[in-house]
Amino acid sequence: MRRLCALLLLFSAIAAAQRGPQAGDHEIQLWMGAGHSVPGGTSHTGVWNAGLRYGWVLTDPHGPGFLRGSFEYAVDAVPFFLVFQPANTAYGAGVNPLVLKWNFVQRGALVPYLELGGGTLFTTHEVPSHTSSVNFTSGAALGFHYLRGGHNVSFDLRYMHISNAGLTSPNPGVNTLQVRVGFGAFRK
Repeated sequence: MRRLCALLLLFSAIAAAQRGPQAGDHEIQLWMGAGHSVPGGTSHTGVWNAGLRYGWVLTDPHGPGFLRGSFEYAVDAVPFFLVFQPANTAYGAGVNPLVLKWNFVQRGALVPYLELGGGTLFTTHEVPSHTSSVNFTSGAALGFHYLRGGHNVSFDLRYMHISNAGLTSPNPGVNTLQVRVGFGAFRK
């Protein structure tokens, strides 16, 4: 009987530590992503980036059925951004001050999410070549958090558009499809 009680206590502690995002939580995450250009912009271009996210879960779960979830606002600092283009490799940094994220309700150890975001990117060379070293980024992602103890690992597929928004002409932009992996936690 004591073993059964000990097992129940252990499993309840693990389950409690694996809770998903709740209103009032803050998300802290280190992440890294990489991808390649897709049709609709400049081709033969690859990207690699890494950064830090700080987010605020603003609502309790609400909504109907499988759409039920909570709303999160986040900011990404992107100190490492490489753009591999035919003419050169551009090194850059940026900030994404607008990240809107919908965390669907937890399903076992998984918390699926959808995300929209945008920001700025400053590079050492023009991106794409012969345009501007000041660009704006916008994107969307579909992914999930895999809850492990008090931490989580996230995986997402991300579409990102890089463009100078008409600061110079021409303005062909770069469209990329990326895979991103993060390590983080939701904390009160």
